[in-house]
Amino acid sequence: MTFKHIVTDIESIAPLSNTPYMIQQIYSCGTQNIDIVKLVRTIEKDAALTANILKMINAPIYGFSKKIASVSQAVTLFGTDMIYGLVLRYATQEQLKAETDIYGIDSKTFNDICQLQSTLMLQWYSKIDLRHAQFMAPLALIMESGKLVLASEVMKSSYVKEFTLGYAKTKNVVEFEYELLGTTTYYISGMLFEHWNLEPLYVEILKGLDFERSDSQKVESYINSLHVIRTAVNLKQILTKSSIEEAAKFVDEIGLDAEHFKKVAKRVREQYNQILINRMKKSTTGTQI
Repeated sequence: MTFKHIVTDIESIAPLSNTPYMIQQIYSCGTQNIDIVKLVRTIEKDAALTANILKMINAPIYGFSKKIASVSQAVTLFGTDMIYGLVLRYATQEQLKAETDIYGIDSKTFNDICQLQSTLMLQWYSKIDLRHAQFMAPLALIMESGKLVLASEVMKSSYVKEFTLGYAKTKNVVEFEYELLGTTTYYISGMLFEHWNLEPLYVEILKGLDFERSDSQKVESYINSLHVIRTAVNLKQILTKSSIEEAAKFVDEIGLDAEHFKKVAKRVREQYNQILINRMKKSTTGTQI
């Protein structure tokens, strides 16, 4: 298993299916030029995509008190940027069927992590720069896609046990991935999105997260905010006390309000803890029945 194998694997991944591809074309001229009516109609023509978007958007982590029942309502409440992320999340799940067990978590927890990363980005950065938050929240939702590519590659290899044990022991996932492959799964995500001809700026941000840093101050701010999110919420630590503190230190280093970040992160953690409690109650009730 090498980086070359993964590159070959990505190149063999099928293009986006018909509806996500059509939606990608709608977004190709920029989110400021989106024909919202056309977007809604395109999504609604695909029953599976519609159901999936409504399921994701009604997830408890987003905290809506009333159920969102239509795509048009979802676009109004979340905006076109977030809908783009949800469509790409659906497309990624359809194309990459890899299991997440090698990371020591089930698929539900993996999905929780992706949603928490997006939620934290949106809630934290909205008071700093709303446009930045709206643009980055969808990327935070899908930035872990490279881990599904890696999982698929590992499962086809003879390194499953070695990888699983190594991953369980490591304290620094980025360093572990780099030692194993000479790259990271965030860079792999960038390669995947490049293969699918997705938002070029997303590709640049993901490739720059660990390696190809940009000279652009704007791109650098995007990269910094994404690093904060992945530090606070990741497959090893889901908004733990230590991961929030570590992320807050970096927030302070880049000249932002660390206390504000910690306040938001702790609020999101409390929301998630309540979701887990409710799930457990439902599971227990179901067992009793």
